[in-house]
Amino acid sequence: MAHILIVDDYAVTQRVLRVQLQMLGHTAVAVGSAVEAIKRLQQETFDIGIFDLAMPDMNGLELMRHVRAQAHTRTLPVIMLTASAADGDRVRAQLAGVNQFLTKPVESQELKTAIGKCLEIVA
Repeated sequence: MAHILIVDDYAVTQRVLRVQLQMLGHTAVAVGSAVEAIKRLQQETFDIGIFDLAMPDMNGLELMRHVRAQAHTRTLPVIMLTASAADGDRVRAQLAGVNQFLTKPVESQELKTAIGKCLEIVA
C-alpha cells in the first residue's frame, strides 16, 4: 500500500483518481495546485506523487523541478498525468525527472502498472 499525493486542478480528476487508488489498496491525498502540493510535501511524507501537467499557478514540470531540487523529496517517484499525448510533453517530463507518464483518462490497470514501477524504485 502506498501513500500518494495527487496534484490536479480539476476536482473531478481528483475524485476519480482517489477512488481508483483506494480500489487498488492505496491511500491518497488530493490538492488542487502545485503551491498546495509544495506545502503538503513539507508537512507529510508520500510514497508517490501523481502530478497533472497543465495547472494554472505552476505547471507539473515546474513542480517536478522544485521537487527534485529539495533534499527531502528528491527521490520521490512521480507519475505525470496529462490530457496531452504529445511526444514533446513526454520528453520534457522525462528530462525533468518524471518516472512514469500517463495520459487522461487513465485506466485502473495502467495506473496500477505505473504505481508498481514507482514502488520498485523505492524498494
